[in-house]
Amino acid sequence: MRGELRVLGVAHGLLLGLVLASPMIGTEALPWGVEALFIIAAFQLRLADRRWDVRAGLRGWGSHIRMAPSRLVPWAGTAVVAVIAGPGQAALAGSILTAVLLGELLIYPAAANLLGRLPRPGLAGLIILLLIACGLSEPGHASRLTAAFALGMSGCVFWMRGPDGEARATALSAASAAAAFLGAVYLPAAAPLLIPAGVLATTITLAHLSVIRRQPQHWRLNDGARPVRSLPGRS
Repeated sequence: MRGELRVLGVAHGLLLGLVLASPMIGTEALPWGVEALFIIAAFQLRLADRRWDVRAGLRGWGSHIRMAPSRLVPWAGTAVVAVIAGPGQAALAGSILTAVLLGELLIYPAAANLLGRLPRPGLAGLIILLLIACGLSEPGHASRLTAAFALGMSGCVFWMRGPDGEARATALSAASAAAAFLGAVYLPAAAPLLIPAGVLATTITLAHLSVIRRQPQHWRLNDGARPVRSLPGRS
């Protein structure tokens, strides 16, 4: 299982590095960084796993884990960082491990087939419901991180069903991300809802930038290419 979105992959790696280094640079934003990791990681997982149906049997239920077991190592490191961060973040480690288990062993295999059957408007409605679920939970809580995982999965399918790589779609997702983060700054009470929305919109923007299409150049004979001549004796 390998992702194809280079820009998003770089951003994912930078965010993971910041989260792992949080005990040295400050732990106040650690729950928000972990939540962003859940959204981006679930987005990347749904993108890398090309199957829409779960394979038969118990082994098929966790086949996405067997394809890339090293993907789980950063989660263990993140939980260790939460423990190191101090007593105020110790509960976050348990929330991370709980959300990873629920997301990888329950939500992903159960929802992969269902998300593939939903039309794009249905996916948009599901994303709104998941954002509301995030807003109703406290930052760093296991239920919120689990909802963030499902949000990343749904956002990936929503992106794959849309006009990926187009300038208009890229600008729209970037504007949505900016509006969400600005709203979180000026409306702190709505931050638990707006921040995951901003992270998802940013993730979709980076996905667009990873596959942005250049202006097509049509083939022309007057660019120095010599016209093809017919063979002698043939019309």
